[in-house]
Amino acid sequence: MIKPDAVAAGNSGSILKMMEAAGFEIVAMKLTSLSSKLAGKFYEVHKGKPFYNGLVEFMSSGPIVALVLKKENAVLDFRTLIGSTNPTNAEEGTIRKIFAKSLEQNAVHGSDSAENAAIESSFFFSMLEMKLEN
Repeated sequence: MIKPDAVAAGNSGSILKMMEAAGFEIVAMKLTSLSSKLAGKFYEVHKGKPFYNGLVEFMSSGPIVALVLKKENAVLDFRTLIGSTNPTNAEEGTIRKIFAKSLEQNAVHGSDSAENAAIESSFFFSMLEMKLEN
């Protein structure tokens, strides 16, 4: 997902280009917005943590680009491409090093496991949109 800070800054195209250059195929994509309720549901795993309310507020502050990407070793390769959650610790050339404004406004979200990728993808997209068969 491309987060509200990166969308507002006009960085979506550059970020998508980096994803494709790294060998990711875009399976599904949409520009959408999250209400506070939907952002809370998406990040429900973090409910009760100190950063949860701020995260929900931030993620519902503007449009996002939701994506489903495909590649061999997609989760690991994407986590490498986006870099550390804290952009000051991110490797040079990573999406977060280039585009993130702060730990909170870090440009992109990437699933941390194949299981979570499936859950998060189905949050935004139907089977038809992801070109998956029943």
